[in-house]
Amino acid sequence: MSTQSSIPPTPPSPGAGTRRRVPKPKPKLPLSAFSPPNSGTGDSFPLPPSPTTTHPKVIFDANVIVANGDLKLSLWKAETGQIMGSRVGGIVLSLPGADLEKVVEQLGSSETPIISLSVPFNLNDKTQSFPSYLSNIPTSLSTVFNESTPEGVNSLKWALERGRPVDVDIQAAISDAVLESFEDIISKATAGLNKIPPIVLSNILPPPHDLELPIVKLMNHPTYLAFQSQVAALSLFPDVYVKFLPPSWDAPTPPTPSVEVAEMTDTQQKLEWKRRIKMYLGPVMEAFGYQRIIFGSSPCPTSSGSSIASDWYEIARESLSELGVEQDFVDAVFYGNAKKVYGSE
Repeated sequence: MSTQSSIPPTPPSPGAGTRRRVPKPKPKLPLSAFSPPNSGTGDSFPLPPSPTTTHPKVIFDANVIVANGDLKLSLWKAETGQIMGSRVGGIVLSLPGADLEKVVEQLGSSETPIISLSVPFNLNDKTQSFPSYLSNIPTSLSTVFNESTPEGVNSLKWALERGRPVDVDIQAAISDAVLESFEDIISKATAGLNKIPPIVLSNILPPPHDLELPIVKLMNHPTYLAFQSQVAALSLFPDVYVKFLPPSWDAPTPPTPSVEVAEMTDTQQKLEWKRRIKMYLGPVMEAFGYQRIIFGSSPCPTSSGSSIASDWYEIARESLSELGVEQDFVDAVFYGNAKKVYGSE
């Protein structure tokens, strides 16, 4: 009586076949990545450090928006709380509507180190100018993108020629057409530049999203599949970074239970937010790597949900830590990457 051999066929050599071209499709993260392990997990598979104990050594908050021009940052400091506030080593400050010349005169009075002052410009303006009183101030330029226009190409090129980081808030709903338009403006604006400064995108991580969509349907939803391919395409621009900001989800950021609670457990709402955030964070980390993700505590000005800095900090760092990343990754996202991008004049 003959028996079949149980020896598997020899796999092809590493060099066999045709080499894949970039961008390659991003692998789907299994649902298990967003759920705790089974209780039967053996001791031979030790758990990573608890997200509740994984904190960055220092925090550079790269998105602090103060609408009233308060350089004392009273409200923001109150929102950071003890845990986040004790770690803040610097901020990127935006003061919409403020008289920047007066702000510059008072910068020395700020108790919190300002690593960069965000200076707005309009992509649709035909002419641009950079105030001379900002020449010796560490600054970055910020703008809003809705669509690619000839004026937008020229304005973005002007901003990049200043050699300073450029923050771009993408306010148009991300679609293939919008993505193609944005890729067009970046390609044209960077053409011929010897050195391209960092371009930092907001309203991408996480993107606007409908919380009514069940998470079990999100995995294969057309918008989520499109998001994966879109971030993969954007990551091919080596000078593009992504800010990790409170999302525009038509709801306030869920709070973290007080540390005074004897048995601290997350609320169901916070757990649900973290599951969804990890689903968006995973593809961005796969595409951009942890070296091009930057933490910020203030939501985009167009966000439809309120957020307290300490609440977002807790959700952001726990979501990152629960993906099994190392301490170096956490330190980079919350400090090192912002220092690299905004830390020099």
